[in-house]
Amino acid sequence: QVQLVESGGGLVQAGGSLRLSCAASGRTFSNYFVGWFRQAPGKERELVGRISRNGVNTYYADSVKGRFTISRDNAKNTVYLQMNSLKPEDTAVYYCAAANGAGTYNIWGQGTQVTVSS
Repeated sequence: QVQLVESGGGLVQAGGSLRLSCAASGRTFSNYFVGWFRQAPGKERELVGRISRNGVNTYYADSVKGRFTISRDNAKNTVYLQMNSLKPEDTAVYYCAAANGAGTYNIWGQGTQVTVSS
């Protein structure tokens, strides 16, 4: 079973950048799609973006398109979320999740807090 651990969150000023990492245990990580999600206080969790098993295909929510980039290094069992031009509305707990063959995100990390000050 794959386990996920996020890191890299923190406090940053608006316009700044952060890179989140999602490190996976297990030798079958490359078999999973991986998504990044976020949840702000009082709001529902939303999909930020996702990356295919081989890293070739990505999808981004409109709210982050052009500012965030997802990549993965399967040799290191790690997926990254590069966040540039951060805005206060990006403040949230960010989670990575792995999807099984049916497309269900059934493995979740514990989350990492990102706070963007104005």
